Amino acid sequence: MKLLTVFTPTYNRSYCLGKCYESLKDQTSKDFIWLIIDDGSTDGTKELVDTWRNENQIEIVYIWQENQGMHGAHNTAYEHITTELNVCIDSDDYMPEDAVEKIVSFWKEHGSEKVSGIVGLDLFTNGKVIGTPLPKGQKTSTLFNLYYRHGVKGDKKLVYRTELTKRYPYPTFKGEKYVGLDYKYYKLDQDYELLIMNEALCIVEYLPDGSSVNMLRQYRKNPKGFAFYRKELMKLPFVSFRFKVRQAVHYVSSSLFMNNRNFISDAPDKGITTLAIPFGYLLYLYIVSKTRIA
Repeated sequence: MKLLTVFTPTYNRSYCLGKCYESLKDQTSKDFIWLIIDDGSTDGTKELVDTWRNENQIEIVYIWQENQGMHGAHNTAYEHITTELNVCIDSDDYMPEDAVEKIVSFWKEHGSEKVSGIVGLDLFTNGKVIGTPLPKGQKTSTLFNLYYRHGVKGDKKLVYRTELTKRYPYPTFKGEKYVGLDYKYYKLDQDYELLIMNEALCIVEYLPDGSSVNMLRQYRKNPKGFAFYRKELMKLPFVSFRFKVRQAVHYVSSSLFMNNRNFISDAPDKGITTLAIPFGYLLYLYIVSKTRIA
């Protein structure tokens, strides 16, 4: 049994997926499975993956599904992963050649059922850390505390215990294809901390068609998913008043996009939501001005 599953959601990314494959093929440790969730590609991704499987360099599992968006691809991945650990490497990203070896050795030395997994570093293609390094001298932390108490900035790479990632599946909304992935991670924060590993586990290339680049458009096209996400963050027991206000502003904006007239009564904190209405309306106007829906 392999220890780690590297899973990659992909949608019409055959032009860049090869870099991810090459990095996995070059790993110094082969103690992993590469699980590809093809979220409805029509660009020959399956045929490309078939050629790699025939090379028999690494273990590859390929699953095709109708397009559901990133969170739907994550749901499918978690349903099929059988290894103890898993990590998501996006289709336009790749791993340093010793990343799997570092994950495996670090987990064997420090891992246990008392933690949810490992948090490591993402790098730009020029080798610089995205955002800030993780706090030195600290062995564990929740993801939330890293960002909001320790001042960590930028994307980080998360390696989770699979039995935990099967909890809190992302909801799906008809006609929508986005729910914030952090929903699951912050839910797990309520019961577990992550092991801190100040090592590079992923190299990130932000491409023009990436989901992070197109976030405002996603926001407008998926208001139910965003409203759900913001409501769930408002419910978290360990967050500050300021954090809740920020979520309420986004919740109000999303509610306006979905024409939900009952958004105050639906809110987990009606007082904060009422306070956030004027700011949520301004955010709504800003997104309208910056996006066009075909």
